[in-house]
Amino acid sequence: MAAIELSDVRKTYPGGFEAVKGISLPIRDGEFVVLVGPSGCGKSTLLRMIAGLERITSGTVKIANRVVNNLEPMQRDIAMVFQNYALYPHMTVFQNLAYGLKNRGMAKSEIDIRVDEVARILEIEPYLARKPRALSGGQRQRVAMGRAIVREPAAFLFDEPLSNLDAKLRIQMRGEIKQLQKRLGTTSVYVTHDQLEAMTLADRLVVLNTGEIEQIGTPLDIYRRPATTFVAAFIGSPAMNLVKAHRRSGAAVFGDASLPMADDIASGMEVTVGVRPEDLTVAGTKDALRLTLKIAYVEELGATRLVHGTVDGQNLVASVPVDCPLGETLEVHAEPSALHFFDPQTGRRLN
Repeated sequence: MAAIELSDVRKTYPGGFEAVKGISLPIRDGEFVVLVGPSGCGKSTLLRMIAGLERITSGTVKIANRVVNNLEPMQRDIAMVFQNYALYPHMTVFQNLAYGLKNRGMAKSEIDIRVDEVARILEIEPYLARKPRALSGGQRQRVAMGRAIVREPAAFLFDEPLSNLDAKLRIQMRGEIKQLQKRLGTTSVYVTHDQLEAMTLADRLVVLNTGEIEQIGTPLDIYRRPATTFVAAFIGSPAMNLVKAHRRSGAAVFGDASLPMADDIASGMEVTVGVRPEDLTVAGTKDALRLTLKIAYVEELGATRLVHGTVDGQNLVASVPVDCPLGETLEVHAEPSALHFFDPQTGRRLN
């Protein structure tokens, strides 16, 4: 096992496009870090630079306190799990698992012990004699993970490994990955665009946007206190409501509502106010913000309802109980402690 440290890492492609813009990130020994962000944010490029599959333009990558910038992937003591499994189709599951160990010159008896142990852990023992084409997607992904585990590397790197699986299998597999990583205690870096997957797996989240880090923190910290409107909108399903309000004598005015706000919280005449859909409730205290939501449509989710509508011409979503009576409008409440304030120009958090 080993820590990973990125120091001012940059990637610039021919033509001047800068995909990664000076990222510094320490990853502790045994930590599970998830890089999350939309397509094109630089997360896969960053992972590939750690792996040695992409050349670093500038900066330093260390694995186990060793600079690996100029080392080939096989010299970095890492194992990578890809979204397309990358299994050898002409080899059996056993041969796929054993291939890397055989190339290292490991004794057959030791290879047998390692492969059998990994097959037991991943519950793929019945498939050792099969070839990949005879396996389901979930079974192939287990084999791909097993090939990484059997090497006992310093770090695991996961590049959207569950994106080819159906929704039910993704949920199952991410639980298995989380339990497996905790059991093995191997430093892991995981790339995904799925924020729910990121929240479920991570010890720490790194939210990326256009090649830069927007925020680093535990999943709950980032969910509860997003640093920017980008993070607020990206992390959470459904996303945080973000509306424009006007500042007026110690308050932010939104429609007919007045939101208490310290005078020194923002310098401009406008402010972006954020509130999670689940924090818009059908009952509130006397200090709660009251809004009348003009209902556009309703999503029935079984345990809850998502009520989509508008207030003062701006879109809002409220998560309410299924037994909540609905008409053309719905009065919702938000406690002052549930409100988030952002600078509309920079998108940065103000409170």
